[in-house]
Amino acid sequence: MTWQPQNLPADHPPVKSGSVGVLIVNLGTPDAPEPGPVKRYLAEFLSDRRVVEIPPIAWQPILRGIILNTRPKKSAHAYSQVWTEDGSPLAVITRQQAEAMQVRLGDGVTVDWAMRYGTPSIPERLKALMDKGCERILLAPMYPQYSGATTATVVDKAGEALGKMRWQPSLRTLPPYHDDPAYIDALEADLTRQLSALDFEPEVLLLSFHGMPERTLHLGDPYHCHCMKTSRLLQARLDGRRFRIRTTFQSRFGRAKWLEPATDHVIAEEAAKGTKRMAIAAPGFSADCLETLEELAMQGRDQFIEEGGEKFAALSCLNTSDAGLVMLETLLRREISGWI
Repeated sequence: MTWQPQNLPADHPPVKSGSVGVLIVNLGTPDAPEPGPVKRYLAEFLSDRRVVEIPPIAWQPILRGIILNTRPKKSAHAYSQVWTEDGSPLAVITRQQAEAMQVRLGDGVTVDWAMRYGTPSIPERLKALMDKGCERILLAPMYPQYSGATTATVVDKAGEALGKMRWQPSLRTLPPYHDDPAYIDALEADLTRQLSALDFEPEVLLLSFHGMPERTLHLGDPYHCHCMKTSRLLQARLDGRRFRIRTTFQSRFGRAKWLEPATDHVIAEEAAKGTKRMAIAAPGFSADCLETLEELAMQGRDQFIEEGGEKFAALSCLNTSDAGLVMLETLLRREISGWI
């Protein structure tokens, strides 16, 4: 909507206002699978005090002196294993989700997307939505389970951007949806579809969530509880199938104790017990990324086979599946109700 103030000169610039925007946000990705871009990405990501809660005076020398001089090359190689012609899988899928939501929500809403770390940035896309006249914006972090290191840091970054705006939009934030019926319905439908398409019946289905340091649980972060509730609700839906379901946590980093059991430890344990057929799903990830495509689908498979397993399948995230898009539209429409 374009509003032209009254009683002003004819050459006064029009003011765009009165529109509604949705900004879909995911974690982030380097711009290329090369050491330089990966180093820039990791520097931003690992400097976030919600991600690494060590005082900067102790952490920054470790980060700048050791980690950023050793890890980028290794991480760049991992990214190169999953990179597509269109770019990073996480960025590509997040963009596709936004494009699908634009079609589903219609012309009355402007849908955009951003990465918390890397590009396109949250401040950049918030400004772009404001420039299009979006005075009311739904900030939609794509994290089903809340954590200070994920959802909260998205809100932090948005707040930082708002602090520099003279004309601020009204902002709503999509709540965590770890136990939302629409989310559990989508997981049940999509995992059932994928499991039915396998050429084997798994003996075990692992539900692998991203790990967090155990201390975050004791400090009051609800992430572990949210993950466990998602797992319980999903297990109830899948009850009656022949496979066992186990909940695990992946992507440990550093020496601190992390949430357990660890995904790689459970893979090894199951293979040692004689499990021959395994499937693994990552319900805490809204889009496939390095952690699902390389860590689970590649490293996980290699580990399971090397340790005696025979059949292994890493199931896709909800991504742009029919069930996933129905869920996302349901959540977004609920949160912008009253605005459109």
